[in-house]
Amino acid sequence: MTLNRDAIPVVAVFDVGKTNKKLFLFDENYKIVFERSARFTETEDEDGDPCENLESLRLSIFDSLREVFKNPAFDVKSINFATYGASFVYIDEDGRPLAPLYNYLKDYPEDLKAKFYADYGGEEVFSNLTASPVLGSLNSGMQLYRFKHEKPEIFKKIKYALHLPQYLSYLISGEAYSDITSIGCHTNLWDFTKNTYHEWVEKEGITAKLAPIVPSDSVMPAVFPGNNYTVGAGFHDSSAALIPYLVSFSEPFILLSTGTWCISLNPFNASPLTAEELQNDCLCYLQYQGKPVKASRLFAGYEHEQQVKRIAEHYGTDIISYRAVPYDPKIIETLESSTKTTKEQKAGKTLKESAFGDRDLSKIDSDIVAYHQLILDLIDAQYVSTQMVLKGTKVKRIFVDGGFSKNVIFMNLLARAFPKVEVFAAHMAQATAIGAAIAIHKSWNTKPMPNDIIGLKYYSLLQPQKG
Repeated sequence: MTLNRDAIPVVAVFDVGKTNKKLFLFDENYKIVFERSARFTETEDEDGDPCENLESLRLSIFDSLREVFKNPAFDVKSINFATYGASFVYIDEDGRPLAPLYNYLKDYPEDLKAKFYADYGGEEVFSNLTASPVLGSLNSGMQLYRFKHEKPEIFKKIKYALHLPQYLSYLISGEAYSDITSIGCHTNLWDFTKNTYHEWVEKEGITAKLAPIVPSDSVMPAVFPGNNYTVGAGFHDSSAALIPYLVSFSEPFILLSTGTWCISLNPFNASPLTAEELQNDCLCYLQYQGKPVKASRLFAGYEHEQQVKRIAEHYGTDIISYRAVPYDPKIIETLESSTKTTKEQKAGKTLKESAFGDRDLSKIDSDIVAYHQLILDLIDAQYVSTQMVLKGTKVKRIFVDGGFSKNVIFMNLLARAFPKVEVFAAHMAQATAIGAAIAIHKSWNTKPMPNDIIGLKYYSLLQPQKG
Protein backbone atom coordinates (compact mmCIF):
# COMPACT_ATOMS: atom_id res chain seq x y z
CA MET A 1 0.00 0.00 0.00
CA THR A 2 1.44 3.38 -1.00
CA LEU A 3 1.44 5.89 1.83
CA ASN A 4 0.59 9.54 1.25
CA ARG A 5 3.32 11.59 2.94
CA ASP A 6 0.87 14.50 3.22
CA ALA A 7 -1.73 12.42 5.06
CA ILE A 8 -2.81 13.83 8.45
CA PRO A 9 -1.96 11.58 11.44
CA VAL A 10 -5.24 10.90 13.26
CA VAL A 11 -6.87 8.81 15.94
CA ALA A 12 -10.28 7.26 15.19
CA VAL A 13 -12.80 7.12 18.04
CA PHE A 14 -16.17 5.39 17.93
CA ASP A 15 -18.58 7.10 20.35
CA VAL A 16 -21.55 4.73 20.66
CA GLY A 17 -24.62 6.04 22.48
CA LYS A 18 -28.03 4.45 22.83
CA THR A 19 -29.37 6.60 19.99
CA ASN A 20 -26.45 7.94 17.94
CA LYS A 21 -23.37 5.99 16.86
CA LYS A 22 -20.58 8.35 15.83
CA LEU A 23 -17.09 8.06 14.40
CA PHE A 24 -14.64 10.93 14.87
CA LEU A 25 -11.16 11.46 13.53
CA PHE A 26 -9.01 13.84 15.61
CA ASP A 27 -5.75 15.37 14.44
CA GLU A 28 -2.77 15.85 16.77
CA ASN A 29 -4.27 19.12 18.07
CA TYR A 30 -7.50 17.28 18.99
CA LYS A 31 -9.47 19.05 16.28
CA ILE A 32 -12.22 17.05 14.53
CA VAL A 33 -11.18 16.47 10.91
CA PHE A 34 -13.82 13.86 10.02
CA GLU A 35 -17.20 12.86 11.45
CA ARG A 36 -19.73 10.19 10.57
CA SER A 37 -23.00 9.41 12.35
CA ALA A 38 -25.44 6.51 12.15
CA ARG A 39 -28.67 5.45 13.83
CA PHE A 40 -30.14 1.94 13.83
CA THR A 41 -33.60 0.58 14.37
CA GLU A 42 -33.72 -1.50 17.55
CA THR A 43 -34.43 -5.19 17.34
CA GLU A 44 -35.99 -7.52 19.95
CA ASP A 45 -34.63 -10.18 22.26
CA GLU A 46 -36.28 -13.58 22.77
CA ASP A 47 -38.76 -12.05 25.25
CA GLY A 48 -39.87 -9.35 22.80
CA ASP A 49 -38.03 -6.59 24.70
CA PRO A 50 -36.23 -3.93 22.62
CA CYS A 51 -32.47 -4.25 22.34
CA GLU A 52 -29.49 -3.00 20.34
CA ASN A 53 -29.07 -4.40 16.82
CA LEU A 54 -25.62 -5.85 17.41
CA GLU A 55 -25.10 -7.03 13.83
CA SER A 56 -25.93 -3.60 12.40
CA LEU A 57 -23.48 -2.01 14.83
CA ARG A 58 -20.73 -4.48 13.92
CA LEU A 59 -21.17 -3.97 10.18
CA SER A 60 -21.34 -0.18 10.59
CA ILE A 61 -17.99 -0.13 12.37
CA PHE A 62 -16.37 -2.25 9.65
CA ASP A 63 -17.87 -0.09 6.88
CA SER A 64 -16.76 3.12 8.58
CA LEU A 65 -13.20 1.89 8.98
CA ARG A 66 -13.00 0.76 5.37
CA GLU A 67 -14.15 4.21 4.28
CA VAL A 68 -11.53 5.94 6.44
CA PHE A 69 -8.69 3.66 5.39
CA LYS A 70 -9.47 4.34 1.73
CA ASN A 71 -9.25 8.10 2.28
CA PRO A 72 -5.72 9.27 1.34
CA ALA A 73 -6.09 12.41 3.45
CA PHE A 74 -5.79 10.50 6.74
CA ASP A 75 -3.19 8.25 8.34
CA VAL A 76 -4.96 6.36 11.14
CA LYS A 77 -2.50 5.67 13.94
CA SER A 78 -4.85 4.29 16.59
CA ILE A 79 -8.50 3.45 17.25
CA ASN A 80 -10.45 3.58 20.51
CA PHE A 81 -14.05 3.17 21.66
CA ALA A 82 -16.35 4.85 24.19
CA THR A 83 -19.85 3.43 24.61
CA TYR A 84 -22.76 3.34 27.01
CA GLY A 85 -22.26 0.90 29.85
CA ALA A 86 -24.16 -1.86 31.67
CA SER A 87 -24.34 -4.04 28.56
CA PHE A 88 -22.59 -7.35 27.94
CA VAL A 89 -21.84 -9.22 24.72
CA TYR A 90 -21.42 -12.96 25.33
CA ILE A 91 -18.99 -14.55 22.86
CA ASP A 92 -18.08 -18.19 22.25
CA GLU A 93 -14.67 -19.72 21.49
CA ASP A 94 -14.84 -18.34 17.94
CA GLY A 95 -15.84 -14.85 19.02
CA ARG A 96 -19.44 -15.15 17.89
CA PRO A 97 -22.19 -13.58 20.06
CA LEU A 98 -24.29 -16.23 21.82
CA ALA A 99 -27.20 -13.97 22.76
CA PRO A 100 -28.71 -10.55 22.03
CA LEU A 101 -27.22 -7.39 23.56
CA TYR A 102 -29.85 -7.20 26.30
CA ASN A 103 -31.17 -3.75 27.19
CA TYR A 104 -30.07 -2.50 30.61
CA LEU A 105 -33.66 -1.33 31.23
CA LYS A 106 -34.98 -4.90 30.87
CA ASP A 107 -37.09 -5.96 33.84
CA TYR A 108 -35.22 -8.14 36.32
CA PRO A 109 -36.94 -11.15 37.96
CA GLU A 110 -37.80 -10.23 41.56
CA ASP A 111 -37.31 -13.77 42.90
CA LEU A 112 -33.82 -14.05 41.42
CA LYS A 113 -32.87 -10.60 42.73
CA ALA A 114 -34.14 -11.51 46.20
CA LYS A 115 -32.11 -14.76 46.18
CA PHE A 116 -28.95 -12.94 45.09
CA TYR A 117 -29.03 -10.30 47.82
CA ALA A 118 -30.10 -12.84 50.47
CA ASP A 119 -27.10 -15.01 49.58
CA TYR A 120 -24.60 -12.16 49.59
CA GLY A 121 -25.26 -10.07 52.67
CA GLY A 122 -28.44 -8.13 51.94
CA GLU A 123 -29.07 -5.08 49.76
CA GLU A 124 -27.62 -2.42 52.06
CA VAL A 125 -24.37 -4.21 52.95
CA PHE A 126 -23.78 -5.47 49.43
CA SER A 127 -24.51 -2.08 47.83
CA ASN A 128 -22.02 -0.44 50.17
CA LEU A 129 -19.23 -2.86 49.26
CA THR A 130 -19.82 -2.59 45.51
CA ALA A 131 -20.81 1.13 45.46
CA SER A 132 -23.80 0.04 43.38
CA PRO A 133 -27.39 1.04 44.14
CA VAL A 134 -29.89 -1.77 43.55
CA LEU A 135 -30.74 -1.19 39.89
CA GLY A 136 -31.67 -4.61 38.45
CA SER A 137 -30.38 -5.05 34.90
CA LEU A 138 -28.49 -1.73 35.17
CA ASN A 139 -26.15 -3.63 37.47
CA SER A 140 -24.52 -5.50 34.59
CA GLY A 141 -23.16 -8.23 36.87
CA MET A 142 -26.77 -9.15 37.58
CA GLN A 143 -27.23 -9.87 33.88
CA LEU A 144 -24.46 -12.49 34.10
CA TYR A 145 -25.98 -13.95 37.26
CA ARG A 146 -29.36 -14.20 35.51
CA PHE A 147 -27.78 -15.78 32.43
CA LYS A 148 -26.14 -18.48 34.55
CA HIS A 149 -29.37 -19.36 36.36
CA GLU A 150 -31.86 -19.05 33.47
CA LYS A 151 -29.76 -20.25 30.51
CA PRO A 152 -27.15 -22.64 31.99
CA GLU A 153 -26.54 -24.48 28.71
CA ILE A 154 -25.67 -21.29 26.85
CA PHE A 155 -23.73 -20.01 29.88
CA LYS A 156 -21.39 -23.01 29.59
CA LYS A 157 -20.55 -22.01 26.00
CA ILE A 158 -19.49 -18.47 26.97
CA LYS A 159 -15.78 -17.91 26.48
CA TYR A 160 -15.97 -14.27 27.59
CA ALA A 161 -18.60 -11.78 28.68
CA LEU A 162 -17.36 -8.44 27.33
CA HIS A 163 -18.81 -5.06 28.16
CA LEU A 164 -19.81 -3.30 24.94
CA PRO A 165 -16.68 -1.07 24.60
CA GLN A 166 -14.42 -4.11 24.96
CA TYR A 167 -16.45 -6.14 22.48
CA LEU A 168 -16.07 -3.43 19.85
CA SER A 169 -12.34 -3.32 20.56
CA TYR A 170 -12.23 -7.12 20.21
CA LEU A 171 -13.80 -6.88 16.74
CA ILE A 172 -10.77 -4.91 15.52
CA SER A 173 -7.94 -6.35 17.64
CA GLY A 174 -9.03 -9.98 18.01
CA GLU A 175 -7.97 -9.72 21.68
CA ALA A 176 -10.43 -9.98 24.58
CA TYR A 177 -9.81 -7.72 27.57
CA SER A 178 -11.72 -6.12 30.43
CA ASP A 179 -11.47 -2.46 31.39
CA ILE A 180 -11.71 -0.98 34.86
CA THR A 181 -14.01 1.91 33.85
CA SER A 182 -16.66 -0.56 32.69
CA ILE A 183 -16.22 -2.96 35.62
CA GLY A 184 -16.29 -0.15 38.17
CA CYS A 185 -19.59 1.42 37.14
CA HIS A 186 -22.58 0.22 39.24
CA THR A 187 -21.99 -3.36 37.99
CA ASN A 188 -22.21 -5.24 41.34
CA LEU A 189 -18.93 -6.89 40.27
CA TRP A 190 -16.27 -4.84 42.05
CA ASP A 191 -15.59 -4.73 45.79
CA PHE A 192 -14.46 -1.14 46.39
CA THR A 193 -13.17 -2.00 49.89
CA LYS A 194 -10.79 -4.69 48.58
CA ASN A 195 -10.15 -3.21 45.10
CA THR A 196 -10.88 -6.51 43.39
CA TYR A 197 -13.87 -8.54 42.21
CA HIS A 198 -16.49 -9.21 44.90
CA GLU A 199 -16.39 -12.75 46.29
CA TRP A 200 -19.70 -13.69 44.62
CA VAL A 201 -18.05 -13.45 41.21
CA GLU A 202 -15.72 -16.34 42.09
CA LYS A 203 -18.35 -18.36 43.96
CA GLU A 204 -20.79 -18.26 41.02
CA GLY A 205 -18.12 -19.25 38.48
CA ILE A 206 -18.25 -15.85 36.80
CA THR A 207 -14.53 -15.06 37.09
CA ALA A 208 -13.62 -17.52 34.33
CA LYS A 209 -15.99 -15.72 31.96
CA LEU A 210 -14.32 -12.33 32.45
CA ALA A 211 -11.37 -11.39 30.25
CA PRO A 212 -8.08 -10.18 31.81
CA ILE A 213 -8.06 -6.55 32.98
CA VAL A 214 -5.60 -4.28 31.17
CA PRO A 215 -4.52 -0.69 31.99
CA SER A 216 -6.74 1.92 30.37
CA ASP A 217 -3.89 3.33 28.24
CA SER A 218 -3.16 -0.10 26.74
CA VAL A 219 -3.10 -0.56 22.97
CA MET A 220 -2.73 -3.73 20.93
CA PRO A 221 -2.09 -4.59 17.28
CA ALA A 222 -5.08 -4.75 14.94
CA VAL A 223 -6.22 -7.76 12.92
CA PHE A 224 -8.76 -5.79 10.87
CA PRO A 225 -7.16 -4.86 7.51
CA GLY A 226 -5.70 -1.39 7.20
CA ASN A 227 -2.49 0.50 7.82
CA ASN A 228 -0.15 -0.24 10.71
CA TYR A 229 -2.33 0.99 13.59
CA THR A 230 -3.10 0.05 17.20
CA VAL A 231 -6.36 -0.47 19.11
CA GLY A 232 -7.34 0.67 22.61
CA ALA A 233 -9.37 -1.49 24.99
CA GLY A 234 -12.35 0.90 25.08
CA PHE A 235 -14.08 2.99 27.75
CA HIS A 236 -17.33 3.46 29.59
CA ASP A 237 -18.60 6.79 28.24
CA SER A 238 -19.10 8.61 31.58
CA SER A 239 -15.52 7.84 32.59
CA ALA A 240 -14.20 8.87 29.17
CA ALA A 241 -15.90 12.27 29.43
CA LEU A 242 -14.07 12.94 32.71
CA ILE A 243 -10.57 12.33 31.28
CA PRO A 244 -10.04 15.75 29.58
CA TYR A 245 -10.80 17.46 32.91
CA LEU A 246 -8.48 15.18 34.91
CA VAL A 247 -5.70 15.91 32.42
CA SER A 248 -6.34 19.67 32.30
CA PHE A 249 -6.94 20.52 35.99
CA SER A 250 -5.01 19.43 39.07
CA GLU A 251 -6.98 21.41 41.69
CA PRO A 252 -10.00 19.51 43.11
CA PHE A 253 -13.19 19.95 41.05
CA ILE A 254 -16.62 18.50 40.40
CA LEU A 255 -17.82 17.86 36.86
CA LEU A 256 -21.57 18.32 36.53
CA SER A 257 -22.33 16.45 33.32
CA THR A 258 -25.80 17.49 32.16
CA GLY A 259 -28.16 15.78 29.75
CA THR A 260 -31.15 13.53 30.40
CA TRP A 261 -29.40 12.77 33.68
CA CYS A 262 -27.40 15.42 35.53
CA ILE A 263 -24.46 13.56 37.04
CA SER A 264 -22.18 15.21 39.62
CA LEU A 265 -18.78 13.51 39.39
CA ASN A 266 -16.21 14.13 42.14
CA PRO A 267 -12.85 12.42 41.48
CA PHE A 268 -11.56 13.92 44.75
CA ASN A 269 -14.00 12.19 47.10
CA ALA A 270 -13.03 8.70 48.25
CA SER A 271 -15.30 8.50 51.31
CA PRO A 272 -17.45 5.34 51.56
CA LEU A 273 -21.05 5.62 50.42
CA THR A 274 -23.62 5.91 53.19
CA ALA A 275 -26.99 4.17 53.19
CA GLU A 276 -28.71 7.54 52.61
CA GLU A 277 -26.45 8.33 49.65
CA LEU A 278 -27.17 4.96 48.04
CA GLN A 279 -30.92 5.50 48.48
CA ASN A 280 -30.54 8.89 46.76
CA ASP A 281 -28.87 7.45 43.66
CA CYS A 282 -25.25 8.04 44.65
CA LEU A 283 -22.68 5.58 43.40
CA CYS A 284 -18.98 5.24 42.67
CA TYR A 285 -17.23 4.92 39.33
CA LEU A 286 -13.66 3.83 38.77
CA GLN A 287 -11.91 6.40 36.59
CA TYR A 288 -9.32 5.43 33.99
CA GLN A 289 -6.43 5.51 36.49
CA GLY A 290 -8.29 3.11 38.77
CA LYS A 291 -9.25 5.67 41.43
CA PRO A 292 -12.84 5.93 42.70
CA VAL A 293 -15.09 8.79 41.58
CA LYS A 294 -18.06 9.54 43.82
CA ALA A 295 -21.12 10.45 41.78
CA SER A 296 -24.74 11.47 42.29
CA ARG A 297 -27.48 11.42 39.67
CA LEU A 298 -30.56 13.57 39.13
CA PHE A 299 -33.14 13.09 36.36
CA ALA A 300 -33.18 16.87 35.81
CA GLY A 301 -32.77 17.00 32.03
CA TYR A 302 -35.74 14.71 31.53
CA GLU A 303 -37.86 16.71 33.99
CA HIS A 304 -36.88 19.98 32.28
CA GLU A 305 -38.03 18.58 28.94
CA GLN A 306 -41.40 17.42 30.32
CA GLN A 307 -42.13 20.61 32.28
CA VAL A 308 -41.22 22.91 29.37
CA LYS A 309 -43.90 21.08 27.38
CA ARG A 310 -46.37 21.76 30.20
CA ILE A 311 -45.47 25.46 30.28
CA ALA A 312 -45.80 25.80 26.49
CA GLU A 313 -49.20 24.07 26.49
CA HIS A 314 -50.53 26.19 29.36
CA TYR A 315 -49.45 29.56 27.94
CA GLY A 316 -49.92 28.67 24.26
CA THR A 317 -46.26 29.23 23.39
CA ASP A 318 -43.61 27.40 21.38
CA ILE A 319 -41.22 25.02 23.16
CA ILE A 320 -38.33 26.37 21.09
CA SER A 321 -38.76 29.84 22.64
CA TYR A 322 -37.33 28.52 25.95
CA ARG A 323 -33.96 27.55 24.51
CA ALA A 324 -32.46 30.99 25.16
CA VAL A 325 -34.50 32.78 27.83
CA PRO A 326 -32.37 35.60 29.34
CA TYR A 327 -31.69 35.57 33.06
CA ASP A 328 -33.76 38.11 35.01
CA PRO A 329 -32.51 38.43 38.61
CA LYS A 330 -35.57 40.55 39.55
CA ILE A 331 -37.90 37.64 38.74
CA ILE A 332 -35.80 35.34 40.92
CA GLU A 333 -35.80 37.87 43.74
CA THR A 334 -39.61 38.09 43.61
CA LEU A 335 -40.02 34.31 43.49
CA GLU A 336 -37.65 33.74 46.40
CA SER A 337 -39.26 36.42 48.56
CA SER A 338 -42.52 34.46 48.40
CA THR A 339 -41.01 31.43 50.14
CA LYS A 340 -38.55 31.04 52.98
CA THR A 341 -38.05 27.28 52.82
CA THR A 342 -34.56 25.87 52.49
CA LYS A 343 -33.22 24.20 49.37
CA GLU A 344 -33.36 20.84 51.16
CA GLN A 345 -37.02 21.35 52.09
CA LYS A 346 -38.01 22.44 48.59
CA ALA A 347 -36.12 19.67 46.87
CA GLY A 348 -37.23 17.00 49.32
CA LYS A 349 -34.99 14.16 50.44
CA THR A 350 -35.72 11.62 47.73
CA LEU A 351 -34.26 13.67 44.86
CA LYS A 352 -36.56 12.03 42.35
CA GLU A 353 -37.87 15.33 40.96
CA SER A 354 -38.17 19.02 41.79
CA ALA A 355 -41.12 20.87 43.33
CA PHE A 356 -42.23 22.32 40.00
CA GLY A 357 -44.49 19.44 38.99
CA ASP A 358 -46.87 20.33 41.84
CA ARG A 359 -47.03 24.05 41.02
CA ASP A 360 -50.31 25.53 39.73
CA LEU A 361 -49.42 27.41 36.54
CA SER A 362 -52.65 29.40 36.67
CA LYS A 363 -51.20 31.23 39.68
CA ILE A 364 -48.03 32.26 37.82
CA ASP A 365 -48.21 35.54 35.90
CA SER A 366 -46.37 34.60 32.70
CA ASP A 367 -44.53 31.83 30.91
CA ILE A 368 -41.18 33.56 31.49
CA VAL A 369 -41.82 33.72 35.23
CA ALA A 370 -42.91 30.06 35.13
CA TYR A 371 -39.72 29.11 33.31
CA HIS A 372 -37.58 30.93 35.90
CA GLN A 373 -39.51 29.06 38.61
CA LEU A 374 -38.82 25.74 36.87
CA ILE A 375 -35.07 26.37 36.75
CA LEU A 376 -35.10 27.64 40.34
CA ASP A 377 -36.80 24.42 41.47
CA LEU A 378 -34.39 22.28 39.46
CA ILE A 379 -31.43 24.09 41.03
CA ASP A 380 -32.84 23.41 44.49
CA ALA A 381 -32.82 19.69 43.70
CA GLN A 382 -29.46 19.96 41.94
CA TYR A 383 -27.95 21.64 45.00
CA VAL A 384 -28.89 18.71 47.23
CA SER A 385 -27.65 16.17 44.66
CA THR A 386 -24.28 17.88 44.08
CA GLN A 387 -23.82 18.65 47.77
CA MET A 388 -23.86 14.92 48.49
CA VAL A 389 -20.57 14.43 46.66
CA LEU A 390 -19.16 17.90 47.48
CA LYS A 391 -19.39 17.88 51.30
CA GLY A 392 -16.21 17.10 53.20
CA THR A 393 -13.94 17.74 50.20
CA LYS A 394 -11.68 20.63 49.16
CA VAL A 395 -13.45 21.23 45.85
CA LYS A 396 -13.33 24.89 44.81
CA ARG A 397 -14.62 24.58 41.23
CA ILE A 398 -17.66 23.13 39.50
CA PHE A 399 -17.45 22.60 35.73
CA VAL A 400 -20.78 22.18 33.95
CA ASP A 401 -20.87 20.54 30.54
CA GLY A 402 -23.73 19.39 28.33
CA GLY A 403 -27.09 21.03 27.68
CA PHE A 404 -27.50 23.07 30.87
CA SER A 405 -24.06 24.69 30.44
CA LYS A 406 -25.69 26.81 27.70
CA ASN A 407 -28.68 27.79 29.89
CA VAL A 408 -27.81 31.17 31.45
CA ILE A 409 -30.59 30.96 34.05
CA PHE A 410 -29.39 27.55 35.23
CA MET A 411 -25.75 28.69 35.33
CA ASN A 412 -26.43 31.91 37.24
CA LEU A 413 -28.63 30.15 39.79
CA LEU A 414 -26.06 27.37 40.24
CA ALA A 415 -23.42 30.04 40.99
CA ARG A 416 -25.81 31.55 43.57
CA ALA A 417 -26.44 28.13 45.12
CA PHE A 418 -22.69 27.53 45.60
CA PRO A 419 -21.31 30.97 46.58
CA LYS A 420 -18.04 29.52 47.96
CA VAL A 421 -17.26 27.59 44.78
CA GLU A 422 -16.24 28.91 41.35
CA VAL A 423 -18.81 27.82 38.75
CA PHE A 424 -17.85 27.51 35.09
CA ALA A 425 -19.72 26.54 31.94
CA ALA A 426 -17.35 24.23 30.05
CA HIS A 427 -17.45 23.96 26.30
CA MET A 428 -15.70 21.15 24.51
CA ALA A 429 -16.59 19.42 21.28
CA GLN A 430 -17.27 15.73 21.95
CA ALA A 431 -15.79 15.29 25.45
CA THR A 432 -16.43 11.54 25.52
CA ALA A 433 -14.61 10.87 22.24
CA ILE A 434 -11.75 13.22 23.14
CA GLY A 435 -11.36 11.43 26.48
CA ALA A 436 -10.97 8.07 24.75
CA ALA A 437 -8.36 9.64 22.43
CA ILE A 438 -6.43 11.31 25.26
CA ALA A 439 -6.17 8.03 27.18
CA ILE A 440 -4.04 6.52 24.39
CA HIS A 441 -2.31 9.80 23.44
CA LYS A 442 1.19 8.28 23.44
CA SER A 443 0.21 5.62 20.91
CA TRP A 444 -0.69 8.03 18.11
CA ASN A 445 0.26 11.63 18.92
CA THR A 446 3.78 13.07 18.59
CA LYS A 447 2.82 16.42 20.14
CA PRO A 448 2.47 17.33 23.83
CA MET A 449 -1.02 17.41 25.31
CA PRO A 450 -2.71 20.71 24.32
CA ASN A 451 -3.85 23.00 27.14
CA ASP A 452 -6.79 24.58 25.32
CA ILE A 453 -9.09 21.60 24.84
CA ILE A 454 -11.70 22.96 27.26
CA GLY A 455 -13.24 26.43 26.92
CA LEU A 456 -14.51 27.94 30.18
CA LYS A 457 -17.01 30.70 30.96
CA TYR A 458 -17.03 31.91 34.57
CA TYR A 459 -20.34 32.71 36.27
CA SER A 460 -19.92 35.28 39.02
CA LEU A 461 -22.44 36.23 41.70
CA LEU A 462 -21.48 39.88 41.42
CA GLN A 463 -21.86 40.16 37.65
CA PRO A 464 -24.87 38.13 36.45
CA GLN A 465 -24.45 36.71 32.95
CA LYS A 466 -27.44 37.62 30.81
CA GLY A 467 -26.43 35.71 27.69
